[in-house]
Order: sequence, then C-alpha cells, then structure tokens
Amino acid sequence: MKILVFNVKYSPNLGDGILAECLESALRRNGCEVETIDLAGRCAYGGAGGGRMGALAILGVLPPRLRRAAVAFVLGRRLRGLHGGWQARVEMADAVVIGGGNLFQDDDLNFPLKIAAVLECACRTKRPLAVFAVGVTAHWSDRAAKLFGRLRGCRIFHVSVRDHAARDSWIAHFGRHHDVEVCPDPGLLACDLPRAGEVEPAVDRPLIGVCVTHPLVLRRHAAIADAQIPLLTVGEYRQLAEWLINAGYKVLLFTNGASEDQQFLERILRDPACAAHLAAGRLVAAAPPRAPADLVGILRRPAAVVAHRLHACIASYSLGTPQIGLGWDRKVESFFRSVGREDFFVQGNVPPQEIGTLVLKAMDEGIDMEAHGRHLEHARRAVALLVEKMRKMTCQMDVGQTDVVANQPLDNRRQMDAAGP
Repeated sequence: MKILVFNVKYSPNLGDGILAECLESALRRNGCEVETIDLAGRCAYGGAGGGRMGALAILGVLPPRLRRAAVAFVLGRRLRGLHGGWQARVEMADAVVIGGGNLFQDDDLNFPLKIAAVLECACRTKRPLAVFAVGVTAHWSDRAAKLFGRLRGCRIFHVSVRDHAARDSWIAHFGRHHDVEVCPDPGLLACDLPRAGEVEPAVDRPLIGVCVTHPLVLRRHAAIADAQIPLLTVGEYRQLAEWLINAGYKVLLFTNGASEDQQFLERILRDPACAAHLAAGRLVAAAPPRAPADLVGILRRPAAVVAHRLHACIASYSLGTPQIGLGWDRKVESFFRSVGREDFFVQGNVPPQEIGTLVLKAMDEGIDMEAHGRHLEHARRAVALLVEKMRKMTCQMDVGQTDVVANQPLDNRRQMDAAGP
C-alpha cells in the first residue's frame, strides 16, 4: 500500500524534518510504501536562503489585510505550478495523509492555501484522506475557514490532533462530523531513527544545550505578549550561559537549522562576555545542522536542553534527556502537559538565573522512564492504528468497485471485459 504524506518535511526548521522522518519510518515499519511531499514545494534540506529574514521583517510591518494579500499572490503562483505534479502523485497513491505539524493554522493564509490545494487533489481523485497528529489553532480568518472547509468534500477515514487544545479547536471549526482522536506528535519517535554514526566529542564538564531562536520569529508567532517570552535577548542568553558556567557546566549553543536562528546565535557569540567564554572553551557552538540526523546528533550530546522550539523539546524527551521548555506558543505548553512535565515549562518574565536553577532541578530529577515508555508506545500505536484504518478503507473501496462492476448490465460488463485491464 502506497501512502502519500503532505507536511513541511524540508522546512528550514529541521524539527519539522525530524517529525516527517519519524512518521515515514513508523509507516514503513507497518508495511507501507511512503512518499512525502513538502507543502512549499521544497525537495531537499537546506534549500531556504537568507531572504527569509527580509520576508519576515516585511510581513511583520504590513497590516493583516495586506499580509494576506501578499501571501496569497506569491503562493497562488507557486501552487499553480505544483498542482499538476501533486495531482499525478495523488493518483498513484492508495491514500493521502496530511500531517503532522502545526498545519491547521491561518498564518496569513499560508497553510490554508497549501492544504486547500492538497484537498482539491484528494477530492478530485476520490483518494481516502487522513489528517494525522496536527496542530490546530483556535482563530482563523473567514477565507482560511473556507479554504480548510474543503475538507468536508473529501473521503475522510481518520482525524487526529496532537493535543487536547487542538481537539477543542478542531471541533469548534468542523463540528463533530468525524471522531477526533488525540495522538502524540510523531517526533516522539526520534529515538527510533537510525543513528548517523556521529562521534560525540569528549567534554571536561557536563554539557547543557541551549537552543537559540531568533526573537523576530517568536514575536511574529507568539500567543503572548513579548514581555512574557523568556530568553528573548542577547543579554538574557549571556546571563543564562554565565550562570550555568559558574555552576560548573559547559554550555552548547545550537539551532534547529533555520538561517535566522543561526544569525542570532552568531550575534550572541559576538557579545564580549560570550566571546571570552568561547575562547576559553566554556561556551561552544554546534555547527549548523543541515539535516534532521544532524539535529538529533546535537540533541544526543547535552545532559539537559533549554529550548523555545517544540521539536527540540520533543526529540530531547524521546532521547531521554531532561528539557526546559520556554513559553511563547500554546503548542509548547501543551506538549509539556501531555508528558507530565509541566513543572519544567517556563513562561512569563522569568530571569535567566531561574531558568538555570530549573535546569539543575531537571537533571537531578531526570526523566520518568516508565512514563517515557508509555508515551513512546502510544506514539507507535497511533501510527499502527492509522495504517489499520487505511487498509480497512482501501479494502472497502475495492469491494465497492467490484460491486459496481458486478451490478452492471450484462452487455456493459462484456464491454468492460473486452476493454481489458
């Protein structure tokens, strides 16, 4: 059985790549042939250039109506070019899956336009469609609701979201026409991915990983006021690093791969105090990851991780590493709640020193490995259930097609037989 998955596998944020590769791997373990299509039309990792920062900055100053118009204009041209290829690949698949990731969000019509194009292909070919482990935001524009609403015309056999807040949002948007399950993010299966054979460098002190995210990204997508987002400035990163260094640790700065995050990391390294720690070897910076395996390799190194980025937190948890989640978007808090680690989620005007203290507490308590095993097994079962439903749906369709042929008048059936396969 061939499954065509649509998500943002080749996003510059390699957390999306980890998620996509985990889902592919789990589907293959359940006996499926899998192909993933990136919703932005990207075909490889590392394809985004430095123009992202300029685009984000421009979008940030435009009023909402003009932002949506600009995104719709640019994306409309791009999607028209992709549509024919997508249609042909959908026709060759047995089923289509949209997920996972935070795909059912408005974001100035970015995802609504892309998802609507996929839905059109699935509806036109009558291919069974599943929505799997997605994030869903509460507020959509009228245009976004109309675009996502094309889902109602599709042959849906499964809907699942990644947390209870997303389930509430889904029901508010679509009602209860389908059962909506809550299942874990596929990124929880990062520990099942093959190791890249990386050699972890020896360290003279325990290593604490700090994932750097550009504040422009956080401010643009935050669900809270800027003042409530922890670790938002170069000075705050410096203070956290110095606190951890003074507590006897070495600090590893890294990113999820996005070019804007890497630029901000380099700004931190140019801070005079950070530069001095870098020269002394008390502060180190990971090479920019180019593929999900690189990011997972980085996340295997620290004794604890601090991050705004959701999949840095999810993959760290999968690998059994304690993590501190920094609040800016509801999805991060939802993940920590889902695995029972609310005490290690930080939001509000929290000084870097308090974050450092929480890092030490997280390392002292470690990960509850019994709960960890349950959550990972839940994630594996969720994919197995998806495949089970898919097989059942495709079998029903095959039987239905056979019945249509069997119920044709005899002359029509002879004509069909004569036409051959």
